[in-house]
Amino acid sequence: MFRLARFRDVQCGREFRISGVCRVQAFSGGGEGGYGGFTDFSGERRGKMRRKGLLSGLFLGLFYFVSMSHGAGFALYEGSARANAMGGAMVGKADDPSAIFYNPAGITQLPGTQFMTGGTAIIPRTKVKTSNDPLSRREQTTPTEENVWLPPHVYLTHQLTDQFYLGVGLFSLFGLGTEFDPNWPGRFNSYKAVIQTLNFNPNIAFKINDQLSIAAGFNVMWFDLELRNKILLGFNQQGRTIETDQRLEGDSFGYGGNVAIHYRPCQWASLGVSYRSRMDQDVEGRAKFDGFLNDTDADGSITLPDEVYMGLAIYPMPKLSLEVGAIWTNWSTFDKLVIDYDEPLAGRTSRVEREKKWEDTWRIFFGAEYKVNDMLDLRFGYVYDQEPSPDEHVDYLVPANDRHLFSFGPGIHWRGWTLDLSYTYLMVADRTVDSNGRFFTEGVLDSEFEGGHAHLIGLSVSHKF
Repeated sequence: MFRLARFRDVQCGREFRISGVCRVQAFSGGGEGGYGGFTDFSGERRGKMRRKGLLSGLFLGLFYFVSMSHGAGFALYEGSARANAMGGAMVGKADDPSAIFYNPAGITQLPGTQFMTGGTAIIPRTKVKTSNDPLSRREQTTPTEENVWLPPHVYLTHQLTDQFYLGVGLFSLFGLGTEFDPNWPGRFNSYKAVIQTLNFNPNIAFKINDQLSIAAGFNVMWFDLELRNKILLGFNQQGRTIETDQRLEGDSFGYGGNVAIHYRPCQWASLGVSYRSRMDQDVEGRAKFDGFLNDTDADGSITLPDEVYMGLAIYPMPKLSLEVGAIWTNWSTFDKLVIDYDEPLAGRTSRVEREKKWEDTWRIFFGAEYKVNDMLDLRFGYVYDQEPSPDEHVDYLVPANDRHLFSFGPGIHWRGWTLDLSYTYLMVADRTVDSNGRFFTEGVLDSEFEGGHAHLIGLSVSHKF
């Protein structure tokens, strides 16, 4: 899978590849027992093995940088509290300022000038049970650290004429936040990963007639990441690990476009389709090390996937609306990851490449809204969301699987103001991961992802001028 350089073992006078097998030999003395032999090293042989362990550990750490760049899917769909409460069922409806997120063609339904702002607090938790650990030789269950992530949203729409409408949005399309104890068994793969994005998205919409509208826009996305893991350098004379910390920080800007259509063939139904293009992010930053290695500038390339939103809304009675739809995400754009270092690490490697081969996914949603009176709306929704990472590439960035989301929330209207609230419970299906020896190349152990869940609390405030 990797192009690996050859190095010479001066003491033994032979060439060897830095591969999974050679790492076992380096740490264990080449015996059948894997890591089991390192506590028995003595004299000259122990010195040789420690030098080999240091060299292979350095290169093991380089590959961890790449595996940390992407894990499970990290798209965000929390465009507003109203949409959250209905499972994102705003593609066919698209009748408030958050249509800029879900279907910008729908802003032709918004007269005058309208504004919305808010955010969604995301509180994720999960546990990872690791086994077959060659270092600790025991099972261990590690929970994620408690964190709260808050992707924001801001929208403004304005009617120019009877046919032309403008809309602009500022929101997050992608994000990731996963943190473990720095000394947990999977630390050589990842113990902290944070990805933040902010997307600026102006749109123009054209009302062809009372039934059909179209829209187009462009996207400018700021992308920021912080990735941390440990590097195993070798062992001391007591057989304890020698480790160092590495941190990769960087950001970039990417550019893309979007188009949308909204069609209402009759009073009791409307449908919408919206497309957002993929975005190339050429991240530039700094690789920092806590001893043993020199800090250096680094850059890498990431292709964020294009997405298609589809929704059909029906209005069986004046106070009730229902919507069903789907979002297709082209995660197969993640076929390869590349990181380049300005200065070769350990004087040997300046580029690391790795295949990912993610799979495209579907997110299926259903939502309902009931207008109790002029002041109060009640909403609920359900979502089934597929996981893109295949078993052979899943890691600890987001220890996840397919997800189910259950949501509800009210909308409160007063004069020209609206307060929308939402609560969503996200449940992640348990997953068993067979590492297939990937500890020596990626730091991944035999694992069980258990009890994954998240609480999402949304709030939006909007005003019609």
